[in-house]
Amino acid sequence: MIGKIKRFNFNALFLVNIFVFILTSYIFKNPFLIATYISFFFISLLSTKFGLSKIYDLGLFQNIREDGPSFHLTKINIPTAGGIFIIAPFLILLVFISIKFNSIKILLLFFCTLGFFLIGFLDDYLSFKNKKNTGLKSKDKFILQSIISIIFILLAYRANFINPLIMISDNFGIQTYLFIIPISFLTLVGLSNSVNLSDGLDGLAAGCSSITFYGLGTEILLKGEKELIIFSFLCYSMSGLCMGFLKFNKFPAKIFMGDTGSLSIGAILGSISILTNSFFTVFIISGLFIIESISVIIQVSFFKISKRFFQQGKRIFLMTPIHHHFELKGIKEDKIVENFWKINILLVFLSIVLEVYL
Repeated sequence: MIGKIKRFNFNALFLVNIFVFILTSYIFKNPFLIATYISFFFISLLSTKFGLSKIYDLGLFQNIREDGPSFHLTKINIPTAGGIFIIAPFLILLVFISIKFNSIKILLLFFCTLGFFLIGFLDDYLSFKNKKNTGLKSKDKFILQSIISIIFILLAYRANFINPLIMISDNFGIQTYLFIIPISFLTLVGLSNSVNLSDGLDGLAAGCSSITFYGLGTEILLKGEKELIIFSFLCYSMSGLCMGFLKFNKFPAKIFMGDTGSLSIGAILGSISILTNSFFTVFIISGLFIIESISVIIQVSFFKISKRFFQQGKRIFLMTPIHHHFELKGIKEDKIVENFWKINILLVFLSIVLEVYL
């Protein structure tokens, strides 16, 4: 069936996901894995479908960057803040699990997710109100992210939920001692902003997030620690939620996730990796998100340094994040996204191979 699909579009990605989840359920002899993914796929699919009309009624339309690619101006009448349909079901799930199992870890995850969700929603709301692409100022957004991250990390560290020995394999780890606190901070805030920067093309952040959550959930299963299994189910639920949303977010998008979704998704990836000691894995499977951030850092740094020495700033990329560079090179938006999905799948495969053989 996959062979009949000429391009690696949503249908092909969905078929690949179904295949790997069936395979994973068979290997671990746990049918709840595929059931979790499918259930939350339909929850997101239906909530996004019926929520679209509400967003249209509220007039929550995307504001386009004036300095962005000119052909993005056609997206100005597309509704945003669709991340509500991804994150809200996940928050409800966390509440249910924390009550049922009386889990402090899940409660901390709920606190972190809710905090970043509110920051993203506030950013989107101010964008609507001011009719500009920017809502919160970058400095204010970073301060709010830092407050939530520091509270989460200190509470988790005090409860001994953060292991300072970062495991690379079953037999090798790096002892970080107190440095685990700044490492955790960089992981949490860095991933949140990285996913946010990646949310610039139709289906890019949602598709890559679905793939990445599968990779993180599988890596947690491979650890073989019973107390962490719940986090693999949470990752698989997020994979399904992102894929359900992708049905409406794929090119040409009918809805965008906004900061409400992208900031929260990155925070969930970061916080789960902190609580499960999956730093090494999340660094690999989130490689595309990290590259997007690095491209911005390189561009801004090179521009400032060259301006200081030559009185005129120079650029390495045509535009950043790097997906815009490829757009301005003449590569079609949907093709860029499809290639990013393929690379992300390879990164997940690499992380699983390393987990098994290291």
